[in-house]
Amino acid sequence: MTTKIRLVLEYDGGAYVGWQRQINGLSVQEVVENALQQIYGAPIRLHASGRTDAGVHARGLVVHFIPPRVLPMTACREGVNSLLPPDIAVVSADSVEPTFHARYSARAKWYSYRVWQGEVRSPLLSRQAWHLKKDLDLKAMQAAAADLLGEHDFAAFRASNCDAKTTRREIFAVTLHQHGQLLQFDIAGSGFLRNMVRVIVGTLTDIGRGRQPVTAIRDLLASGNRCAAGVTAPAHGLCLMQVLYAGDKEDFRKLFVSQENSLTTVGESDSFRVSVSPVTPQNCI
Repeated sequence: MTTKIRLVLEYDGGAYVGWQRQINGLSVQEVVENALQQIYGAPIRLHASGRTDAGVHARGLVVHFIPPRVLPMTACREGVNSLLPPDIAVVSADSVEPTFHARYSARAKWYSYRVWQGEVRSPLLSRQAWHLKKDLDLKAMQAAAADLLGEHDFAAFRASNCDAKTTRREIFAVTLHQHGQLLQFDIAGSGFLRNMVRVIVGTLTDIGRGRQPVTAIRDLLASGNRCAAGVTAPAHGLCLMQVLYAGDKEDFRKLFVSQENSLTTVGESDSFRVSVSPVTPQNCI
């Protein structure tokens, strides 16, 4: 029986052309595969849960590969980490069933996007958050975000070079967390089109700045008109937080724990029963 190994990767994408190998620059995939090749003494091909674009970060990108020989599992984490640069790390490594596939076995993904609101930029967050000077109307954004829940055609929220066969996706939950000047969007769904989260954030921030009406999300879902949506928010504010698979014990009640002043949109689906509510010190999980 063929052994497969699953790795969970964390990385700062600022120095890379994205996850996938490309001829125009260094990718995260190339760096990790090269490190694995040094450990195994043979070329390694990684299969990922999805692609991240240039500048996008990850805390939980999942990959799998078939090892050419048997080594202790510590070689896949401690050994590989000793060969990786400081901005990439293997968080965990385990063996999985032969039927497992990092992409096709995934049942949900969680992304976050961070916005820094303030007259002065934050140098410490310059690679991790989009700087917007104007305060945003969070209540208007929250009301608009509610229209994202459920299964819809998200054609208006994808990149022009998106090659997905279908533009229908299901969104399970959306939250907006305010931490002082830092605003974090969290969005979980069955899957995402290229740039989908970034276009959603760009549209919601337009609503928060009064450039579009609260009904904009609803109207865009109906029209499918990308030109009427907001800008594609910069890549450096986006982070792939986690990919969930059948059998995972976690659910979005744990994933979306937030601060007391969070604004939360709740939804249900056939795949998940999402019961995320505004969190207070008394009901933190």
